[in-house]
Amino acid sequence: MKFTETELEKELKFSILHFAAESVGFIHADQWDYERAIFDYKMVHHDGTFFLRVPAYAVQGDIPRDSTIVQVMPPILGKHYYPHGVEYEGETFPQAVIDKCKSKLELLAKTIEKEL
Repeated sequence: MKFTETELEKELKFSILHFAAESVGFIHADQWDYERAIFDYKMVHHDGTFFLRVPAYAVQGDIPRDSTIVQVMPPILGKHYYPHGVEYEGETFPQAVIDKCKSKLELLAKTIEKEL
């Protein structure tokens, strides 16, 4: 599930995105290469384990340098299936999980704005 109605799709310094995402509970971990990064927020619900992902790609510089300019892409929600991974399409997501994602994305957007 894609969240297209957010205020997150913009270009900004990687350091700002990294700080804001981790300060509201997203994890960067090892999910990056020099061109792309993903920030994950894990939610465990009685219907399964879900991941809210905020992807970004470098438009100037290399990730993870603080000065790199990244383009934040539309966030996506997926359900984890062991051992296969995360599925994004064809899933029915619980409303409580969707509501949590929306509030988490709003908080992330506000945190980013404070840092700009």
